[in-house]
Amino acid sequence: MTNREELLKRISIDPKICFGRPCIRGTRIWVSLIVDNLADGVPEEEILAAYPQLKPEDIRAALAYAAEMTRERVIPIPIEPVTP
Repeated sequence: MTNREELLKRISIDPKICFGRPCIRGTRIWVSLIVDNLADGVPEEEILAAYPQLKPEDIRAALAYAAEMTRERVIPIPIEPVTP
């Protein structure tokens, strides 16, 4: 089994928990919350301090899940016009 497969096992989706949003297994911490924080420049150490139940592997799992999701769906981002 690949490392990515092991990481993705840390993610759970249960319609009865957090409305079926992908969460870190055994928590109610949304994958999107972790990815949003990383996108905002929040350091991994700060995320781990704010959510002590998380492990560094959980953050990597959230990123692995996000990477998989980008393969499934394209989100249109407007292209800015090139100015001469």
